[in-house]
Amino acid sequence: MRLLQLHSDFIEYEPIEKEIRDAEDITSKSKVRLEDLVVAFVAVENGDDESIAKAAVDEIKKYLDTVKSGRLLVYPYAHLSSDLAPPGVAAGIIKSVESFAKGSSIGQVYRAPFGWTKSFNIKVKGHPLAENAKEISRQADHEHVGHSHGEKESTALKAEEKLQSFWFILQPGGTMTPMSEYRFKKQDQNLQVLANYEMAKKRTVDEQPAHVRLMKKLAIADYEPASDAGNMRYYPKGRLMKSLIEQYVTRRVMEYGGIEVETPIMYDTKHPSMESYFNRFPARQYNITSDSKQLFLRFAACFGQFLMAKDFNISYKHLPVKLYELTRYSFRREKSGELVGLRRLRAFTMPDCHALCRDLDQAKQEFRKRFELSISVLQALGLSTEDVEMAIRFTEDFYNENKEFITELIDRFGKPVIAEMWKERFFYFTLKWEFNYVDGLGKASALSTDQIDVENGKRYNIEFVEEDGSKKNPIILHNSPSGAVERVMYALLEKAANVSKAGGIPSFPLWLSHTQVRVIPVGKEHTEYCEKVLAELSANQIRADIDDRDETVGKKIRESETEWIRYTVVIGDKEISAGKLVVRDRNEGKQREMTLQELVDEVKAQTKDKPYLPLNLPTHLSTRPQIMV
Repeated sequence: MRLLQLHSDFIEYEPIEKEIRDAEDITSKSKVRLEDLVVAFVAVENGDDESIAKAAVDEIKKYLDTVKSGRLLVYPYAHLSSDLAPPGVAAGIIKSVESFAKGSSIGQVYRAPFGWTKSFNIKVKGHPLAENAKEISRQADHEHVGHSHGEKESTALKAEEKLQSFWFILQPGGTMTPMSEYRFKKQDQNLQVLANYEMAKKRTVDEQPAHVRLMKKLAIADYEPASDAGNMRYYPKGRLMKSLIEQYVTRRVMEYGGIEVETPIMYDTKHPSMESYFNRFPARQYNITSDSKQLFLRFAACFGQFLMAKDFNISYKHLPVKLYELTRYSFRREKSGELVGLRRLRAFTMPDCHALCRDLDQAKQEFRKRFELSISVLQALGLSTEDVEMAIRFTEDFYNENKEFITELIDRFGKPVIAEMWKERFFYFTLKWEFNYVDGLGKASALSTDQIDVENGKRYNIEFVEEDGSKKNPIILHNSPSGAVERVMYALLEKAANVSKAGGIPSFPLWLSHTQVRVIPVGKEHTEYCEKVLAELSANQIRADIDDRDETVGKKIRESETEWIRYTVVIGDKEISAGKLVVRDRNEGKQREMTLQELVDEVKAQTKDKPYLPLNLPTHLSTRPQIMV
């Protein structure tokens, strides 16, 4: 049996016509509306019986208790499976589910008719636990309760869970103190939260983080109920922000020396390099079958870039070779309980830059450059080392042999970091660092990262010719100077929520703001002048729009504020006659009188050296579609 449980604000359904001969008779075909409930879509499969129905009700009751709901609709839904039980059997099992549910402590139980084509409209609640999929069978592997259907843990994943870590706080200057002995200071609050998060290894989310509310309120992104969990929809404002971040990070990597390539999103699991990888390292991937091949969707750009590098003719004179790809998308089957908003996704956009290095000395030299690149990129995106906490991970041997190098990184970061040490190397890398954003719920998410990989050069048979003519495998660095683009957006939203909570004004960096200037005519007679102002702003690559709706000026100003628009310009007779604008600066909380050129100059100064994209919505608000969020 397959279950899809949705915690919903409401569902409306209307029986249209009998879909199968064995459809049950009903007394009314009128529309039914139920509110604030769990809708359990049920597909009955071959071999299911009443024991499966009872087990399904046990799972449903657990979910109802989790989301604190006492109302249930059992909704027959054959589309969840291709191995359906005969209609007569299925109808009986569906009725058993209803009967067992009514016999339990569930408050109110409803059932949609079996065998009918129905139109329905449903609104699913927006919290992380609102969607839950289960497979109920006699052979169910209870070890994987809470995992998405079809997800299997590799032997390597289980081995990783048993990997013993030794935790320290590493301070500027090189002092390394065991975590249990370190006295966290007031300014170390987020570092302590990160330490607890890392050691607990609890990734599930029990409540909605602040950024989810904001991404919906600002019409940036939302959950896509018609897709797999962890795949989001991005509204025009979110798409524009993503595009700007993608362009900026890509440009910075190009300036650093990256060679941009493009690689496939799926690979053969039986390819020797892939098979070796999966036998050795943890992976949660999407698997598909095509032309008798078992394929998986990539969860990083490594595979394609390494296979490409294998076919290069490389000399030591060419190194380091820096390959780059912006993967839209990478895929990872995260556990369903860990999926929440933009923080942890199953499909994400990753700027991924690998450097093939001659030896460890060259790798360390390149590592320093990429560390600086990552700090610089985060700052340009509206974050800084003050907003993130650093974790660094290494083998004991690497630390003992490279203390000065590791200390140099910590000194550059400028504050204490978490250090995880392993007695022996388990992963392909000997050193890895990442910048983590710690949100209001105490959850940490890695942004920028880099790794020193000493294994994949040989695994993928990547070779370069040394000065003496011998062939060697390069050391490979794995860097994302920003981390996943979606996580950058998550961090910016969470930071804005913290600013608001502290009494400040939440905002985005101006270059990432969808509308940078809003122009408001006092009356229709002022619209023509506003059009000229808009044309001048647009000609200077400033994203501006006009609120020409039939609303009061006060309401228009308030809505400009709630959309986090930095500059609002109200134009009436006085402004037209004076040839000057009264500009409301939301971030400073005051009005200023300035010429149009002065406004242009101020915006351009704040967006200097950043990508520009034109507005991707109509410039006149009266012609924009309304996004229902």
